[in-house]
Formats: sequence, structure tokens, C-alpha cells
Amino acid sequence: MSSIHNVEILIVEDTAADAEMAVRAFKKNNLANNIYVVGDGEEALDFIYARGQFEERAEQAAPKIILLDLKLPKVDGLEVLRTLKADPVKKLIPVIVLTSSREERDIVESYSLGVNSYIVKPVDFDKFVEAVRNLGLYWLLLNQAPSLK
Repeated sequence: MSSIHNVEILIVEDTAADAEMAVRAFKKNNLANNIYVVGDGEEALDFIYARGQFEERAEQAAPKIILLDLKLPKVDGLEVLRTLKADPVKKLIPVIVLTSSREERDIVESYSLGVNSYIVKPVDFDKFVEAVRNLGLYWLLLNQAPSLK
């Protein structure tokens, strides 16, 4: 985990075990040093928009990617996605839905709202680590993202 400044990956996940597996997978593959985890959609929006407990964070210091679960307390993942993709600056942050939902309506709505990728969480730990490694390789190393300034 890291401080709230210069976060490369924001993980929005309410299940502690899943969040920890994702962090371990990124660290194991040396893909990111600055990972921050929030446990619900409201906290995610507060982090991204530098409000509430994150008000001292520079809002311009956006994460390179956001891993977003859909089934979240307070504000669900689809509403977080809707808010981000409606914002002219924040919509440029790659958002990858990483969820257990295989429901077609969740997939369709996520893509309709502008998600960059939709991945169903593998149940097997080794497959989960491999999926996160591939995510990190593509989104952090290969993908060329625009500047958010």
C-alpha cells in the first residue's frame, strides 16, 4: 500500500481478501509500487475528487488505472463509472471492471458507460494472479494514456 499521493493504481473493492490478492499480484509481478485500496464507491469518488478524508490530496494526481468492483456498498460501481465517464477530465482515466458478476446487463451497462475493460474475477488464486499480471502489463506498461492535465 502507499500514501494517497502519486497513486498508480486505485483498487475499489469491498472484499478485503480480493483487494489483498490484487495488491499481492501487482507486487509479485513488480508492476506497481503505489497502490491504494478503498472499500466502497463513495470513498472511491472522494479519493478521485480529493474531498472528505482525501481533501489534502492533489486532485490532478489521478491514478494511472482504476480497478473497480461493481457490487459495492454506499455507491455501486456502475454509479462510480457513470460519474467518472461523465467528467471531461476523469473520463480519460482507464477503468477496468474486475468483478464476480457475469450478468450480461452489467457487462452491457459497463461498456455503455465507457468502461475500458470488463474482467470476471477468476476464483482460482493462480488464475487471479495471472489475470492481474496481464492487466498490469497491458495498462501500466504497454498502453499509452493521455495526460490528464
